[in-house]
Amino acid sequence: MSKTFDRYASLLFLVLGAAFLIGSQNISASAYGSNVGPNIFPLGLGALLVLLSLRLFYETFKYKQEEKKQGPALDYKRFLIILVAALLYVLLLEEIGYVVSTFLFLLVGFQTMSKGKWLSTLLISGAFSFGIYFLYVNVLDGSLPGLPAWLGF
Repeated sequence: MSKTFDRYASLLFLVLGAAFLIGSQNISASAYGSNVGPNIFPLGLGALLVLLSLRLFYETFKYKQEEKKQGPALDYKRFLIILVAALLYVLLLEEIGYVVSTFLFLLVGFQTMSKGKWLSTLLISGAFSFGIYFLYVNVLDGSLPGLPAWLGF
C-alpha cells in the first residue's frame, strides 16, 4: 500500500475504534443467564482497533520512498466468495448454531485463500469452532447458539 493511504486508513480506524469504545459504554454490562455481558466484544474490538491503528500510523514513518509501480491485480473472485460466506454466516448463525456455522465459514475461508491442505483446514476449523464455543460457554459462562436440534444433540 501507499504511505498516504495507510495514514488515512489508520486515522479512520482510530476514529472507528474510539467510536466502538464509546458506544460499548452505553451497552449493559450483563445479560440474562450470562456472566459475560454484551459490551465485552465491542469494548475489546474497539481497543484492538485503536491499538492496531496506532501501530499502522507508526509504521508509516518507517516506509521508504514511494515508487510508482503497478501492484498486484485485485482478486475479485476471492473477495466475493469471502463476502458471500460472511453474509451466509451471519444469516445462518441462529439457524444452524455457532459451531456448525463457524466451522463452515472457516472451511470456506481457508480453502478460498489457500486451496488444498484439506486435513489441516478441517482440523483448524473444527478445533477453533469447538474451542471458542467451549471457552465462551463453559469457562466464561456466556451463551452462544449451540448445535442445531436436527442433529440430535
